[in-house]
Amino acid sequence: MTIDTVVRGSVKKERLAPVTRTATRRNIAGHDLGTVDLEPSIFGIEPNQAVLHQVITAQLAAARSGTQSTKTRAEVRGGGAKPFSQKGTGRARQGSSRSPSMSGGGIALGPKPRSYRQHTPKKMVRLALLSALSDRAEINRIVVLDQWTFEAPKTKDAATALRKLKIVGTVLVVVAEGDTVVQKSLANLPNVRTSTFNQLSAHDVIRNDWLLFTDATLPGAPAADVTEEAATDA
Repeated sequence: MTIDTVVRGSVKKERLAPVTRTATRRNIAGHDLGTVDLEPSIFGIEPNQAVLHQVITAQLAAARSGTQSTKTRAEVRGGGAKPFSQKGTGRARQGSSRSPSMSGGGIALGPKPRSYRQHTPKKMVRLALLSALSDRAEINRIVVLDQWTFEAPKTKDAATALRKLKIVGTVLVVVAEGDTVVQKSLANLPNVRTSTFNQLSAHDVIRNDWLLFTDATLPGAPAADVTEEAATDA
């Protein structure tokens, strides 16, 4: 009797095509200026939960200092003399008072300084970031600001601006390179973190409730895609 074998190739999961999502666009006074179309290849993909979990785990592991350390019996001070006689005490024989089995002795198999860094391919890191950005866009947690108008660093002005933008909870503000006025204005607010787009990570996006871009820092959004509406004073 002959048995026919069927050779199958690798099964590739079909992912949905990127979709176009929109985000609310406001000015610093909190007035709506319409919507802006987000780049589908950045904000419109289907989030890959498995890759997102693996990359964030690796990023959290890499953030560990790894400086924990314990002393072995060779590193603990003292213990050079035999603690008591070999025979006649009724106790188990001991050659050093720094044995791991004795109080004040060394630690057997204890932790030593090490690196917790995990190797993650660049394509996985990028896919995880795009998945995180797409997740925030899908639940409408992205706001686009036309521009910051701070003349000098002032925490009070930054807090007022965020309140008018109707942002409640933790927020990640994506600022332009070298924009120290905005960074210093937001630095002392407990629920606000700042980053440039080049420094964004999947963990940064997931750990915050909101993402706040400006027209200058929103990736893949040409000025032609911005639809403005006349803002009426309240």
